[in-house]
Amino acid sequence: MAFSELILHRYSVRAYRSDPIEPEKLNAILEAGRMAPTACNRQAFGLIIARPGVDPEAFQQLYHRELMLLAPYLICICTLPEQAWKNIESKNYADVDAAIVLDHMVLQAAELGLGTCIIADFNPPVARELFELPKGVEPVLMFSLGYPADQLKPKIRKSLDSLVHKDRW
Repeated sequence: MAFSELILHRYSVRAYRSDPIEPEKLNAILEAGRMAPTACNRQAFGLIIARPGVDPEAFQQLYHRELMLLAPYLICICTLPEQAWKNIESKNYADVDAAIVLDHMVLQAAELGLGTCIIADFNPPVARELFELPKGVEPVLMFSLGYPADQLKPKIRKSLDSLVHKDRW
């Protein structure tokens, strides 16, 4: 699938089939994250692969919507802020790197026929405990992963003219 088609094809899946994900597809998604560019190639992140169905009560505390429990997998992208690159103003790029890693992974999933839903509205203290994160490791983003049981709906986006500014804002 061409990239221009892929970005139109990918959407936030809200319902999942119970079909298992083939190990080679899961590995390809993880590899896409590993190959994502990060600031100064620091790769100051780690990935946790979890199966929400194993402990539904704990995952219900992590995120309040049922869609997480329906997905065969949840992938949590954690950062190591102390290892991340910082610019001249000391802005830490760990979260930016995490977003790039996530984007590579969800697009790879879409190309493989899998669905994802990006989750940012989760409970970080619960994530730290549930995933037994050591000090200095921060949960930043998650996404559910599985075969979609719903359909792509028309995408509503702002016009390009409202988003692009030439030379100045």
